[in-house]
Amino acid sequence: MTFTHILNSKKIRFSAVLAFILVFVSLNVSSRAQEAAPHTLADTTFSSTVESDAHIAGTEHTEGDGEHEKFDPTSAIMEHIADSHYWHLWGHTSLPLPVILFTDKGAEVFSSSQFHHGEQAYQGKHYTYKLIEDKIFAVNSGGEIDKSASSNVYDFSITKNVAAIWLAVILLILIFTSVSRAYKKREGMAPKGFQSLIEPVILFVRDEIAKPNIGYKYNKFMPLLLTMFFFIWINNLLGLFPLFPGGANVTGNIFMTFVLAFITLLVTNLNGNKYYWKHILLPDVPWWLYPIMIPVEIIGVISKPFALMIRLYANISAGHIIVLSLISLIFIFKSLAIAPVSVAFVLFMDVLELLVAFLQAFIFTMLTALFIGTAVDEHAHH
Repeated sequence: MTFTHILNSKKIRFSAVLAFILVFVSLNVSSRAQEAAPHTLADTTFSSTVESDAHIAGTEHTEGDGEHEKFDPTSAIMEHIADSHYWHLWGHTSLPLPVILFTDKGAEVFSSSQFHHGEQAYQGKHYTYKLIEDKIFAVNSGGEIDKSASSNVYDFSITKNVAAIWLAVILLILIFTSVSRAYKKREGMAPKGFQSLIEPVILFVRDEIAKPNIGYKYNKFMPLLLTMFFFIWINNLLGLFPLFPGGANVTGNIFMTFVLAFITLLVTNLNGNKYYWKHILLPDVPWWLYPIMIPVEIIGVISKPFALMIRLYANISAGHIIVLSLISLIFIFKSLAIAPVSVAFVLFMDVLELLVAFLQAFIFTMLTALFIGTAVDEHAHH
């Protein structure tokens, strides 16, 4: 099979549509998660992005009694790996992102700069809103959370993670369309330039992931596997880059990994043949074991993608946390003597994370192909 066949226009459109589905579903899942967040944060003090940047820079804040506020590595790390309504650029400069709210009284659209990093409330057309722990709530005149009003506010804002997903989608489209165009123009000729860089990766996905795990039906699922592999890999690499447009923790967000795992669940079970479903609903055991085996098989169908979700989320989040923890050692010990050791470990971890970025994309795609292969294979069931 030629690369022109793999990267034809129909499959490019499929991959683009799938990528935008990832964006849309993740946006909805994130909004539902925020909706389910506890509404008991009225007395919580919001630590702004500017404040966290000052913490990371080692700035000491003084209180009324003249004492220095102690550096809190936990809050600093969690703020940097969490999603945000701002995208940090440099120093104290951040890029405000659009806020899109749907309420029982109508829609509201405004910039997150109206919150002034959570220090001020914003009077909208329908409610007064405030950013508390990077979540938007409707508040009363006293600045306390209005539980009844907040339950009618649905947040579909363009957060940092969503913007990073869109960036990854754009890169995906540019990569596949440019490579596809190159193969059409240079059909029968040796790859050249960017084409020669991407070809080994596509061959790797085809020959080492799709064919061994799916079999002769692999071609049908190549657009899905290529999209998943490159989507995860691109976001992993961008997450390691500390400056704009990097720094977003997309694949370290459990809602994003849930969407990816849910797509794997749907594709696997919608393509399952009669042997696959017979093994689940009518397993080859004595009939009196059916009440035990059928629930076990159904749990197995759900637990496989669930393991995918947790594996990707945990590995990527752990890498970010370790790097930030090593940097925090400088400010915990308040000594420049520890800086060379900390920087050396950070550089080592960053190089290791480059390998992990590729490895996690490979593992997620390989297991997806394996699950699909067990669902469509006929010979193994015979």
